[in-house]
Amino acid sequence: MHFVFPPASQVSVAVADSDARFPVRRIFCVGRNYESHAREMDPNAKREAPFFFSKPADAVVPDGATVPYPSRTKDFHHEIELVVAIDRAGRDIPVQKAGEHIFGYAVGIDLTRRDLQSEARKQGRPWDLSKGFDHSAPIGAIQSAVAVGHIARGRIWLTVNSNVRQQADVSEMISNVPEIVAELSTLFELRPGDLIYTGTPAGVGPLQPGDVIEGGIEGLGTLTIKIGPPAGRSS
Repeated sequence: MHFVFPPASQVSVAVADSDARFPVRRIFCVGRNYESHAREMDPNAKREAPFFFSKPADAVVPDGATVPYPSRTKDFHHEIELVVAIDRAGRDIPVQKAGEHIFGYAVGIDLTRRDLQSEARKQGRPWDLSKGFDHSAPIGAIQSAVAVGHIARGRIWLTVNSNVRQQADVSEMISNVPEIVAELSTLFELRPGDLIYTGTPAGVGPLQPGDVIEGGIEGLGTLTIKIGPPAGRSS
């Protein structure tokens, strides 16, 4: 097969205690899946079924990386999240069968251009520009469910320059992991390589160049990134 230019290399994520890597197909994200964060964004928010948005696969950033401060924003935020890695295809998956489609779990950070998100929300526009930009999906090594079990509870936290910003328990999610997988599978056929960022608790806040962000989930280890200066213009 002949291509006009060389195709992009396969995006992948490290797998803990293994030389194998998890190839990324798509990234789905759940909005407002902790009541504390929903109220943080809107004091009048009520519990609701999960809703979703996406990030491109090449937004993945590995543990230890430096993330350039993104363009066109003055309000760049962190959101610590549990990430689910799918390794078995399925559509209309029953809640009780969801775990059979999960390879494992990881610590992730949903980076957000909050000012662009707020403006999009006011105008009823999609969130793509605020959520799906370059380097917006940091993720740590994936821990297999065989090794750590299925994550239903455990401390989730994030610090900025060693100061705690976010802290909660995974059990506080409005929709739990099986419910998220089941609902998402009614909208898309889930396939091996899909990642699901499952939402963030309260405490989201701004980041600046030079900040060091560390986040973790009990049983899954930690993820650390640094915010660098804005990326230079292409020649």
